[in-house]
Amino acid sequence: MSAVLHAHPESGPELGVAQPAKKKRVLSEAGMRGRWWRFTAILLITAVVLVPIAVTIILALTPAANSTATGLTFENITRVFSTTLAGTWLQNSLITTLATVIVSVAVAAPAGYVLSRGRNKAVSGYSLLLFVMQSLPIITSIVPLFILFAGMGLVDNLLGLTIIYVGSTMTVATWMMAAYFDSIPVSLEEASWIDGCSVFGSFRKVVLRNSLPGILSTAIFSFLLAWNDYLVAIVFLRSTEIFTLPVGVQSFFQQNQTDWSGVMALAVIMMLPPVIVFATLNKYFSVGGIGGSLAGR
Repeated sequence: MSAVLHAHPESGPELGVAQPAKKKRVLSEAGMRGRWWRFTAILLITAVVLVPIAVTIILALTPAANSTATGLTFENITRVFSTTLAGTWLQNSLITTLATVIVSVAVAAPAGYVLSRGRNKAVSGYSLLLFVMQSLPIITSIVPLFILFAGMGLVDNLLGLTIIYVGSTMTVATWMMAAYFDSIPVSLEEASWIDGCSVFGSFRKVVLRNSLPGILSTAIFSFLLAWNDYLVAIVFLRSTEIFTLPVGVQSFFQQNQTDWSGVMALAVIMMLPPVIVFATLNKYFSVGGIGGSLAGR
């Protein structure tokens, strides 16, 4: 009996050490399996999304039926630039899009600051008005805007199109800027006020300098909305030389339904600016650098 009694205390600690190690190993294996499943799912979703883009690029680089070139070639892209108004359409899209981005960000930044820092009934009412305007689809205002702009000579005009783009992006852009300003501590502005800065000076020197990711997100949203728009442009634009790129692609497709290489070449031209914008600005998306500003306070 004594031998048995001495054996149990020795075996107890060994089991106590082995069980947590085994449990930890099982949890680690389960976690690895979970990560692999998530990785596989993301890989499949990415493949599904990228397949149409890959097909578009391959068709754009494939020689046309009457071409003598072999292998992948850029002759379809050069051909649509030389035989169509693709260059003019690209220029029109760039003009309207860049103007929309600049005006939207310039107006939405101070408006979002007021929404973020203001705490009164007027600001709350303005915020509610923005929310209501944001919930309305653009299709509900196209006919009234067309009648209004026709009387002002802004139909078939890039200026009129830009005004509509700015108005349609303004509500969401203001909300986006206000949401980012909420993440910036008010104590930073209070410190600048103590140092003699005005309200506008602190907004310009403190808030805007710490809001680069928010500004870029708002700019990219405005860019994509104006760049990809087809509905408003097809209603307000009539002359071929005034077309933006989405309307130009649709017009070219209607006239050349069998020229898939040319259509896909125009589609690739339309895809390039957003890709360039994302590739250029991606490194600036960082939310760090604000939290440490109040260290020790």
